[in-house]
Amino acid sequence: MTIKAAEVSNILAKRIQEIELKTKKFTEYGEVLSVQDGIVLAHGLDEAFYKECVEIQTKSGQKILGLVENLESTHVSIVVLGDDTHIKEGDYIIRKKETLKIPVGEEYLGRVVNVLGEPIDGGEVVAPKTFAHIDQDAPPIMDRKSVTTPLKTGITMIDSMIPIGRGQRELIIGDRQTGKTAIVIDTIINQKNSPKKDRVICIYVAIGQKRSTVARIVQSLKLAGALDHTIIVSATASDLNIFQFLAPYAATSMGEYFRDKGKHALIIYDDLSKHAVAYRQMALLMKRPPGREAYPGDVFYTHSRLLERSGQLSDEKGGGSLTAFPVIETQAGDVSAYIPTNVISITDGQIFLQTDLFHKGIKPAINLGISVSRIGGAAQTKDMKKLAGKMKLEMAQYAEIKEFSQFSQDMDDATRSFLNRGQRITELLKQEPYNPIPYEISVWLVFLATNGYFDRFELHDIRSLKKQAMQFFKKEKLESFDEKIWREKADKFLNANKPGGTSR
Repeated sequence: MTIKAAEVSNILAKRIQEIELKTKKFTEYGEVLSVQDGIVLAHGLDEAFYKECVEIQTKSGQKILGLVENLESTHVSIVVLGDDTHIKEGDYIIRKKETLKIPVGEEYLGRVVNVLGEPIDGGEVVAPKTFAHIDQDAPPIMDRKSVTTPLKTGITMIDSMIPIGRGQRELIIGDRQTGKTAIVIDTIINQKNSPKKDRVICIYVAIGQKRSTVARIVQSLKLAGALDHTIIVSATASDLNIFQFLAPYAATSMGEYFRDKGKHALIIYDDLSKHAVAYRQMALLMKRPPGREAYPGDVFYTHSRLLERSGQLSDEKGGGSLTAFPVIETQAGDVSAYIPTNVISITDGQIFLQTDLFHKGIKPAINLGISVSRIGGAAQTKDMKKLAGKMKLEMAQYAEIKEFSQFSQDMDDATRSFLNRGQRITELLKQEPYNPIPYEISVWLVFLATNGYFDRFELHDIRSLKKQAMQFFKKEKLESFDEKIWREKADKFLNANKPGGTSR
């Protein structure tokens, strides 16, 4: 039988079309091979890329989002962003050809949201207007400028001796129950003292915490009137590992929205230790090779990629800033452990909280010998820089003399005087949580301390005297620092409060 050329070409065209359809199917679509512990192994998706968002269509009609995390030669590993119990072998997977996006904007201020930007505080449903990818590149060096504006925390010890600037990344590190979260909550509360147009917008990310803890933080901010300029992103211990892993990235995208509009934002990652643990669990489930302490080899890159997104933009790019407060929990004060050393090397300084100081009643329990800000005086006002420099030197000398004084009771008057002042400055710097002190009053207190106005008072009188000094500042309406006027006012304050103990 003779086959015509036209028939041959039709057969070939049909076969080519079938091959093209099959190729397209495995390029754009996939099929579930297996699902276990929130990880889907899929066949197909030949052109899928790392971190791509896909949609899993179950036979029961549900559509569940997933993220491509592993690209193997025989299959693709997908982390499920939801309940995996409905996913069965043979379910279809469709590429979305983009990374995961979340809603961002001013309408989320004062709300508690999950990683996908959905409010979980029982309030009104938000109609999102703007969306942003959660995984974005950090601004290049040419789009940044030096950090020069102080971020006022309301904690005198930090504002004076460990200054933090807008756009800086300052690590807060210490054992559990040493007051790490109290420092960041104080900072959030203190922002309400700034003019509204210059107010720093705060984003608090709760990673792997108890729901009761998050509820308590929300209540504290509400009572302090600081919730209106705050967004809380919650991925608690009961949430999926993938949500705990994605929470800081989603929150950073929310902060970048304000930064790119020329505003100033502060993001608090509480805490990155739990974030690293969540990432380790994900990596082990996907059978990635474990490294030191079973963490995946790219855990350092994971944190550095996140923290590099913070910074101060140049004036040409709007002049906005994103400041980062990563929190790390140590075990028995070991700052040389794997994750702590990683994050210390990424950040621009660290505030180390010590358990011993906390138990001695020194709050905040900051170890001034280990704590440092690599921005330094560049992020302080001229007045604070001048006064705090002297206090830092005196406190360093006090720590050294105090160490030696334990071995000898025979001290000269100068040494005794130095110890006397150091003790009073230490007492002055104690501060109750959730009670921030305005920056200008902190300058006034540092002025009084470094010029010896508290030296002639008994140690147990310093706390009440501090309150009186703050009230005196408000009453006298002291403004910009003028040494002559401030000395006159300090003498007036001293005369109004006669020392109850022995003089120097």
